[in-house]
Amino acid sequence: MPDPVLLCYCSCPDAASAQALAEAVVGEGLAACVNHLPGIRSTYRWKGAVTTDSEELLLIKTTEARFAALKERILALHPYELPELIAVPVTQGHQAYLDWVSDPSR
Repeated sequence: MPDPVLLCYCSCPDAASAQALAEAVVGEGLAACVNHLPGIRSTYRWKGAVTTDSEELLLIKTTEARFAALKERILALHPYELPELIAVPVTQGHQAYLDWVSDPSR
């Protein structure tokens, strides 16, 4: 049975930090693919104040087996004090693509 696929969301403050994270996790085999969504705006409460910032969102495709190592690497490299990293299980999709994400030899 293939390793279940996860879609992970990770926001970054700028394109340079997003690119560095994407290259690290794909290069180290922790993710199969990362999509960059530039130009998002995030509104959030941080340390008692409501703030709105421009960010870049990464959509990271990985597997359950690789998630712990992916999380560790993102936390080590991310410039934020509290990085966003949310993993959502992929329950349906193009099976050949999901098999590619799950294949460690890709």
